[in-house]
Amino acid sequence: MLIKTLIVGDFQCNNYLVVCEDTHEAALIDAGGDYDATMLEVRKANAKLKYVLHTHGHLDHIPGDIELKAKAGAKIFIHQADQFLVDKFKDQLMMFGLPDMEIPVVDEYVEDGQIIKVGNLELKVIHTPGHSPGSVCYLVENHLFSGDTLFKDSVGRTDLPGGSYEQLGKSIVNRLFTLGDEVNVYPGHGAPTTIGHEKRNNPFFGKKQL
Repeated sequence: MLIKTLIVGDFQCNNYLVVCEDTHEAALIDAGGDYDATMLEVRKANAKLKYVLHTHGHLDHIPGDIELKAKAGAKIFIHQADQFLVDKFKDQLMMFGLPDMEIPVVDEYVEDGQIIKVGNLELKVIHTPGHSPGSVCYLVENHLFSGDTLFKDSVGRTDLPGGSYEQLGKSIVNRLFTLGDEVNVYPGHGAPTTIGHEKRNNPFFGKKQL
């Protein structure tokens, strides 16, 4: 498995290209934009982009969908509970003073516990509401793509529509902190971390606070 980090868009969103090196199939975790830079990494990996797997529907994670779907043929996946955010994509752009764009078209909704196969890799969907109602994480082997649910020494904001601090805490403590300490965490922004580090040190829901 190859994991490549791409930092793209106005909000410096972390996108992750996950490639099965046996079959050269790939998935992109979130799509912050910059089609050319994204596809350059796909070509470098000698890969075929099969899916865009969204962790949630906020405007910094979905603007790359239109081109990736139209030009690369990638299928767009998201949790149904965040479809309302996709529908309000233009409103989100307007709120932050960004140029108007087309509303992405979702191909399939993911569900908690679902296994998405990329070649012989299996990505498990973990529903983690709180940052948004449809926030999910993707677990493949000992690598967790946490979106904006869990950051290094921080957590996602909950003051946007559909956010809930109580739900976020339950998602992190009951769904993520039950994973092994050795699991690598790749967040939607900022540096990577591990489950063990966050269990011990996270100032919001780590052991120092519980």
